[in-house]
Amino acid sequence: RTDLQHAGVQYILDSIVLALDENPHRRFIYVEMAFFYRWWLQQTDEIRNKVKDFVNSGRLEFISGGWCMNDEGTTHYNSIIDQHSLGLEFLNDQFGECGRPKIGWQIDPFGHSREQASLLAQMGFDGLFVGRADYQDLQKRNTTKSMEMIWKASANLGRQSWLFTGILPRRYSTPATFSFDFIAPDDPIIDDVNLPDYNVPERVQTFIQTAQNESMEYATNHIIMTFGGDFQYQNALANYKNLDKLIKYVNDQV
Repeated sequence: RTDLQHAGVQYILDSIVLALDENPHRRFIYVEMAFFYRWWLQQTDEIRNKVKDFVNSGRLEFISGGWCMNDEGTTHYNSIIDQHSLGLEFLNDQFGECGRPKIGWQIDPFGHSREQASLLAQMGFDGLFVGRADYQDLQKRNTTKSMEMIWKASANLGRQSWLFTGILPRRYSTPATFSFDFIAPDDPIIDDVNLPDYNVPERVQTFIQTAQNESMEYATNHIIMTFGGDFQYQNALANYKNLDKLIKYVNDQV
């Protein structure tokens, strides 16, 4: 219902296929299998083969891989296991080993539980990213560079329940002023020097400063920089066209 939420996952997936097919350097991550499954059933063999090529080359990566991004505080562990089993079985049937998720992605549940981390560790995940945390916890972690950790989720299970866990710097959204999606558009990257609104130097410097500011909250210089938001990438080409430019000019600068 568009009166409740402007959303169309089928259009996102259609658009992503076009964008990835256009440029072999582009990548995308996808999470919830409930929507992907419905889209997949409607695709031709040609589109399915393209998607399989994207997955096999690592350009389309499934993460978490459950039927949904389950709540952690109210959901029984049996339900968590069942919904992940459903999604992971579908991925294995369609994409084999290359479709196996290695990272958990719990960016929007309102609260987290150590049982969730323990289950993901036991499923063989390499890590987990979360988007929401208590503001007091975040304040402490920001000042102590502890936004990433090894979550020791179960004293009884020991190391088999340990899981690398990172808290995202902006929940899961795009850095301020760098949204190139039509849902919440900022200024595009204008790289034609003959145009009066040419803005590459200031855009590059703003992005570098943003990355430096966010790196102050983490213990290493390897940080995750998310680009997206709720139901964005319905016009993926607009996003990627600007991201391609941003990546190029930032790399030229540094």
